[in-house]
Amino acid sequence: MKQVVQNYNSGELKLQDVPTPICKSGGVLVRTHYSLVSTGTERMKVSQARMSKLQMAKARPDKVKQVIQSAKQVGIMETYNKVRERLDSLTPLGYSLAGTVVEVGSSVDEFSVGDLVACAGEGIACHAEYVFVPRNLCAKIPEGVELSDAAFSTVGAISMNGVRQAEVTLGDTALVIGLGLVGLLGVQILKAAGCRVIGVDLDPAKIDLAKTCGADIALRRDDPSLLDTILRETGGAGADIAYIAASTKSSDPMALAGEILRDRGRVVVVGMVPVEADWQLYYNKELSVVMSRSYGPGRYDRNYEQKGIDYPIGYVRWTEKRNMEEFLRLLKIGAVEPGLLTPEVFPFEQAAEAYGQLHEAPGKHATGLLFKYKTDTPIERRINIPSNSSKVAARSGGGSVSVCMIGAGNFTTATLIPALKAAQGAKLTAICSAAGLTAASAAGRHGFEYAASDYQELLNDDSIDAVIIATHHDTHATFTCDALRAGKHVFVEKPIALTSEQLDDVMVAQAETGKLVMPGFNRRFSPLSVALRDFFAKRSSPIEIVCRVNAGEIKSDSWYQDPEEGGWRIISEGCHFIDLIRFICGSPPVRVFAEMVGGDIAGLQNDNCQASLKMEDGTIATFIYVANGDPYYEKERIEVFGQSRAGVIDNWREARLSSGGKTQKVKPAATGKGHKNEMAAFIDAIREGGAWPLPFDQAVGTTLCTFAIAESLRSGQPVILS
Repeated sequence: MKQVVQNYNSGELKLQDVPTPICKSGGVLVRTHYSLVSTGTERMKVSQARMSKLQMAKARPDKVKQVIQSAKQVGIMETYNKVRERLDSLTPLGYSLAGTVVEVGSSVDEFSVGDLVACAGEGIACHAEYVFVPRNLCAKIPEGVELSDAAFSTVGAISMNGVRQAEVTLGDTALVIGLGLVGLLGVQILKAAGCRVIGVDLDPAKIDLAKTCGADIALRRDDPSLLDTILRETGGAGADIAYIAASTKSSDPMALAGEILRDRGRVVVVGMVPVEADWQLYYNKELSVVMSRSYGPGRYDRNYEQKGIDYPIGYVRWTEKRNMEEFLRLLKIGAVEPGLLTPEVFPFEQAAEAYGQLHEAPGKHATGLLFKYKTDTPIERRINIPSNSSKVAARSGGGSVSVCMIGAGNFTTATLIPALKAAQGAKLTAICSAAGLTAASAAGRHGFEYAASDYQELLNDDSIDAVIIATHHDTHATFTCDALRAGKHVFVEKPIALTSEQLDDVMVAQAETGKLVMPGFNRRFSPLSVALRDFFAKRSSPIEIVCRVNAGEIKSDSWYQDPEEGGWRIISEGCHFIDLIRFICGSPPVRVFAEMVGGDIAGLQNDNCQASLKMEDGTIATFIYVANGDPYYEKERIEVFGQSRAGVIDNWREARLSSGGKTQKVKPAATGKGHKNEMAAFIDAIREGGAWPLPFDQAVGTTLCTFAIAESLRSGQPVILS
């Protein structure tokens, strides 16, 4: 299928061949008929992509801060490579469309194949021939509503949420400031709500459109009689509501609202404007200022948008989905008519041309434009990348290992793929992602032969020897078992499993097939870790190990913090360091005792804990994992003591080995976390056979140890490991 994408490094916008997304549980696959280009939002994105790097930095100081923080933690070159990789990846555009349901995921019972639906969501309801949409971002289109009108539903829900925030009542006078796409739909919705509507804009063409859309009065902002006219029309009292739908860096909309509102009037900020005002004016009138957050309640809530968990109607009357449904109802009864905005319709094949017009003549399509799609495009969940085939074959040479990757996120493309490409004998055959786009983007940049959205395409490929799994944590065990039973060797990013049941499944599948399973415990492969282990190898007594991780906070709305999808960080990330402790001392843990800072582990959202591990050889290790430290401070530090020796790894930049008053420093050639050595060891183990670079029983034992830490935190008691 085709999808509109943009490269933020070059600014190029094009139609890209992409595998059709898979239909997952909790949503539907939709064939697009019309998608709406929201000119304000999308023009801003297109313009940002065409900025110089300096302009980008000035526009997003928050991103610059993140880059600086990363450079301090992992080094300049690694940070540079991550930023370059992210900028080179293809970014989707669009967030509002209408189409037909062609597949229905499990657990979805309100939609059927053939239903006409309106869809919402940035990165979801994209400009693409097919999209996968979670159930709460999808609304049925009533009979008689044109699909071209229904494609406005997302923006209509944004306008409607602003009206709801205004808390209008029958007969209120509403001043709409900014008569773009959102503002003009707002005019129509306010009229449907029984309001008297006054529109204000700088553009005379929009003034005329506002009148066509039902505004009682529409005035240019520079009209010298504007204030007098509004006061006269409101009996000298002023407007009840100021509905700000403008997008500007000027504070003039807030100033105008303050001047023209009545005593105790209400300002609703729907557009992107500075919330700055004359304090005395707003104070004297006791004006209320409220923000309208996008489509309505549910927006930015992963449980609502991604998992389909609805809010009870008795507590939240109008969610983003119910706002979409109400907008569609208004379309059906003719109370709102997007056609009055006269959007130009482009064939989807001319999308690049349409965006060119949007950039060069921003006023031409100020009230939106539509893409119209062909409806006979076949579903194809695998696309070949012909230009890469010979390059891959030439690089791989003889004795190669054909490798595929499931997962194409930032860590995969910035860290794992470069490590794989550096491994001698690795042949990059295929890469897969459920949405298709990230896989197609990575395949084109890194030299894979084909991209897919369905991982079974890869498992059914007899030419593939090994699978690298780098998806969300809840899928690791299932994908590992499926890959093993398909006859593939498996490299699975940490963790192997989130539960003991999942781990049992992996152990059974590995025992059945005898194939190599290697988790992504990369730190044991670092030359710094090897040097530290070897420094204490010839000893006659136990040692002490302190492993401190200043992990930094991850926001609670991240998938990483979802207990079902990401697991708990002590399990999903702590396994790295439990494995490292075992590697350094060469002995498995036999007992753990852990405590949480504050003692509260409700919901497993507290990431601050300390675990004491007793190893079989008598070694004692302390594992400290904190998320509440200074994120700019060094992230990781490992200290080892014993046999009149001391060894330290400082944030993987160097190791210092001290004995008899003398200190030896070990520095890696590049980043010291071991990813390249780890991937090379995996490929070599498949090519040459022999001992596994990370014994499977150790990987299992490490995983069980993280489960034991979690159990100790819950019970407050030590846990014995068999």
